[in-house]
Amino acid sequence: MPKLILVADDEQSVQEALRDILEDNGYRVECASDGRQALDMIDRLQPDAVLLDIRMPEMDGIQALEIINQRGQNVPVIVITAYGSTETTIEAMRLGAFDYLMKPLQVKELLEIIKKAVDVKEMMHNAQRSESREETIKTDIMIGQSPAMQKIYKTIGRVANSNATVLIRGESGTGKELVARAIHYNSVRRHKNFVKINCASIPENLLESELFGHEKGAFTGAVSSKQGKFELAHQGTIFLDEIGEMSLSTQAKLLRVLQEREFERVGGTETIRVDVRIVAATNKDLEKCIDEGTFREDLYYRINVVDIVLPPLRERKEDIPALVDHIIRNCCNEYGKTINGFSREAMVLLENYDWPGNIRELKNVCERAVLMSSGPLLTVEDLPLSLRKGNRRIDWLGEIQGESLKEIVSEVEREVILKALEENNWNRSATAQALKINRSSLYAKMKELGIIE
Repeated sequence: MPKLILVADDEQSVQEALRDILEDNGYRVECASDGRQALDMIDRLQPDAVLLDIRMPEMDGIQALEIINQRGQNVPVIVITAYGSTETTIEAMRLGAFDYLMKPLQVKELLEIIKKAVDVKEMMHNAQRSESREETIKTDIMIGQSPAMQKIYKTIGRVANSNATVLIRGESGTGKELVARAIHYNSVRRHKNFVKINCASIPENLLESELFGHEKGAFTGAVSSKQGKFELAHQGTIFLDEIGEMSLSTQAKLLRVLQEREFERVGGTETIRVDVRIVAATNKDLEKCIDEGTFREDLYYRINVVDIVLPPLRERKEDIPALVDHIIRNCCNEYGKTINGFSREAMVLLENYDWPGNIRELKNVCERAVLMSSGPLLTVEDLPLSLRKGNRRIDWLGEIQGESLKEIVSEVEREVILKALEENNWNRSATAQALKINRSSLYAKMKELGIIE
């Protein structure tokens, strides 16, 4: 008997097109025009897979998907829509969708996904599904509809409700913290604390105390007992940013927490047990760090249960206009200004720039442009020299007319630091050494110049 596919879409033309494609490839097809009809047909027909449109009258696809999962119905659902967004993508995958496709559909991709769905149908079982959404989770700060970002949204949706440890990789400024927050706020832990700690910004001798807390008198300055980040994150999520900067001794203590879910405060003897989901992030090549002896291999495998790799902005430039629009609107709200966006010439420069500092650098450039603008339209003159001069070094005074000395010095410093960071794979210790400054001075200068927040 041919496999039965239910197509739920309110457009007659889409139903007919999908019916023709699927029947030509050996499937039986039934069609529904809205979510309520689809639910009724799933009950009656027990299809092998469902193609479910998001926007439909009476009941939309997300509502129908939520009911399917509340009922524990053993059917793979492939969500399709012409109106993809961060929130709907993550929500669909969080609610158990088998996959998520954007219109116009690619026939080859569609058939491959349907084949996978019907192949696993017999192996599927009634599993505990995600609970009903109790509140709207704001994830729209993750901007972008590029294929690379759609893949990220799908992964977030799939892993959010598990307790799996997640490792987020990506260059500095790509939005790793946003992914960590999206995982937390789309999980069953979302009503508990999301606790962040930057392993690079805290001196090594204080990091252990920050993570695990300390008892009164444990060291000079410990005038009272203090809870650590792990205690504060109990039943919630702890985000270990820049975990590659952690010392080997602290890595060993972190490994114990991952294995045993327990620890002692610095200077204490009481064993403290915690229920914490761990999300870590790094811009380092941890495999290389393992080879160099600066990162524990056993810890690497513990934190790398789910691996999410964020693309640099230069690899998803189609998302720049949407990112720019979002950033400018936020800046206008903050500073009480009215800006209609960038001129076409300025936008071309933004789209052609390689953005070594990624989204963080884009945000800095847009915020500066809004602050410096004197009219409703941002122009080329509102952009920094590094963009206006096509990433070329500033070699003569004729190219810096109209800029203050402070602006010129800041642009040159920023360019030099970004170049050094790139050459040293964003390793701050190596970059500081190359620039002949100490690491804390480099960190302060990166914050001052908007390279990091």
